[in-house]
Amino acid sequence: MASPAMASSFAATPSTPCHHSRHLQSLFPGTWSSGILKIRKTNPSLIELNRRKNLVCAVNKDAELEFKKTVEVDKLIDMLREANPKELPKIVAENILAFNEGFWIRLAARTETCKSEDDKKDYEELAETLMNTVDCLVHKTNEKIESATDVLKSILKPVVDEVEEVPWPPRDPQSLTLMEKELIQREQEGYLDEGFLSEVNAQLRQAKEDGDKPGLEAMLQKVLQLYASRALSKRSYAKKGNETLKSEQFLETIIRAPENEWNKLLIDGLTIAKGDVSPEELYTVIKKRIERTLIRTEGGSYQQRILIEYLKGIQSRAEEIVRVLQGNQQ
Repeated sequence: MASPAMASSFAATPSTPCHHSRHLQSLFPGTWSSGILKIRKTNPSLIELNRRKNLVCAVNKDAELEFKKTVEVDKLIDMLREANPKELPKIVAENILAFNEGFWIRLAARTETCKSEDDKKDYEELAETLMNTVDCLVHKTNEKIESATDVLKSILKPVVDEVEEVPWPPRDPQSLTLMEKELIQREQEGYLDEGFLSEVNAQLRQAKEDGDKPGLEAMLQKVLQLYASRALSKRSYAKKGNETLKSEQFLETIIRAPENEWNKLLIDGLTIAKGDVSPEELYTVIKKRIERTLIRTEGGSYQQRILIEYLKGIQSRAEEIVRVLQGNQQ
């Protein structure tokens, strides 16, 4: 809308249109007459009409979204009705998140609107079968969680004493070796999956929150360190043709070593002390290994998080050692 000042300036122009008049007429169609821009008042009823149109559009969009959801649920119901008994559990497992409140409401609605008693009976039997199948899947998931708990208990068993306490450090040094052997055995059997790592993280988080089980917290950390060490040691980048990359080899030596030996390895291996690998070279290969790990593991997985934390732990320890050694030299 033009301002009053604008209107008066145009009204003051001669009756013969200036060379800009055609341009202005194109900008304000229907308001231009004899070189004069006419100002129109906005109709309040027009504003209200536009507001109502916007509300109708919003309602229509919501209705359209609900309709699309209903169509998708109907497709799933039809697929389940047509599936044979062998296919049904697989379809349920693949669409387990779809069995929410909306699904059961829609299934009940379709059951009630059946035209024949036979069709209604078929829907009721389908609903019962689906409920049993979903319950079975949930039960199996719980069994897997319990299995992960049992695996963790078996790994910690060598370091747990008769009263279910986990002293730190272990009273018998041999118990750590036995624990590592059990972890390797469980890994070979395929038990150290995301479910297991999730269980270890849950137990570790609980131990930290409780604050009264430092031994258990330390041993759970040890389990994750052993897992990360083995997982990262399966692939070597220390050879490039016939050449041995000393910085990569040095990092892999640290990866394989127990955490309590890192300080000695870093002091012996870094140029700032007794070694031939500079801190910058070590940081570079750690960064490369982190990038490779991010590529080779599933984003957001416990495995990815644990491996990255392990590598960052090595870098933090190296930086700490370098600061100490530089301070001593000064």
